[in-house]
Amino acid sequence: MLRSSSCPSHSLQLGLLGGLIKIRGDRCWRELTCMDYHYETQPVPNPLAYYMHRSPWWFHQFETLCNHFIELVVPFFIFMGRRMCIIHGILQILFQVVLIISGNLSFLNWLTIVPSIACFDDTCLGFLFSSKEGCVKDQVLKIQAKEAAGQRLPLRYGCYVRKVVNVTFGLLITYLSIPVVLNLLNSRQVMNTSFNPLRIVNTYGAFGSITRERTEIIFQGTSSLDPNDPMAVWEEYEFKCKPGDLKRRPCLITPYHYRLDWLMWFAAFQTYEQNEWIIHLAGKLLASEEAALSLIAFNPFEGKAPPRWIRGEHFKYKFSQPGGKHASKGKWWIRKRIGPYFPPVNLQGLKKFYEARDWPYPKQN
Repeated sequence: MLRSSSCPSHSLQLGLLGGLIKIRGDRCWRELTCMDYHYETQPVPNPLAYYMHRSPWWFHQFETLCNHFIELVVPFFIFMGRRMCIIHGILQILFQVVLIISGNLSFLNWLTIVPSIACFDDTCLGFLFSSKEGCVKDQVLKIQAKEAAGQRLPLRYGCYVRKVVNVTFGLLITYLSIPVVLNLLNSRQVMNTSFNPLRIVNTYGAFGSITRERTEIIFQGTSSLDPNDPMAVWEEYEFKCKPGDLKRRPCLITPYHYRLDWLMWFAAFQTYEQNEWIIHLAGKLLASEEAALSLIAFNPFEGKAPPRWIRGEHFKYKFSQPGGKHASKGKWWIRKRIGPYFPPVNLQGLKKFYEARDWPYPKQN
């Protein structure tokens, strides 16, 4: 039940790394306008984000100021005594709870809460433990009573070994942290990077830049022999959580994580040449492979022959206005076609593409 000094230091690093990368990374954090876009353009919005996006401009500015305060000022509270350290823990946990309920950021925020728990000492957390004879709280109180009376228990051999291990491990972490601290002080700070092959100590940073528009890749398949036939009927695949069907409500999955949906968000503001796995996935869908289809919420060709062609279409998505004409029709999203993301491909045409990359060629079911 004793508080560890290392865990609050982790909380300090997470806050500063996350806060500095924002200030340095995107002018909208300095202009207090990032929250005008965040709820709509975050990787996988949830239902509350739909309404939070329509908050007035002054509230978005207030949110941004709060973010800077929590990440750049509050972390230093851990050096200001017990009470301020407890306040630090409370504010950091509340901040993460707000992030959890306003977006599907997987388990990131839940893990970030863990170091903040170490800001609460025995007095704060004692009520969680039983006072019965022989229980943890009872044993700790007895040890503290003996220490207060000047009685010192003899240290065992294992205690010395543990001290040596702790000091050695601490020196190793300190040495590996040097490039991390230098990166923190660097005006060209990079985020989410490791400086050693074992990836023991790494840099952190989230939302260093905010996208102003949301774009989505929509997979479409057709049974037509000619993909260029204007009469060809293209049917859309639906992913489990990312925006697609305009009438589907944003999902709520935290702390669970649909990694494919998350990766589709990154790929949408890059090209398919930068994300060759997109074409790999298209081949799997052309072959109707069960493993690939298990990652999809809706397969328009279920119970039918697999599609002959699949293409990727690029759309710009925006939240509909609550109470507006689109929302009255049950639409959570409005979209506008940008153009093709990748051209129509068929399974035979992808054979050389797979072979050139030593990928196993999908067999059609």
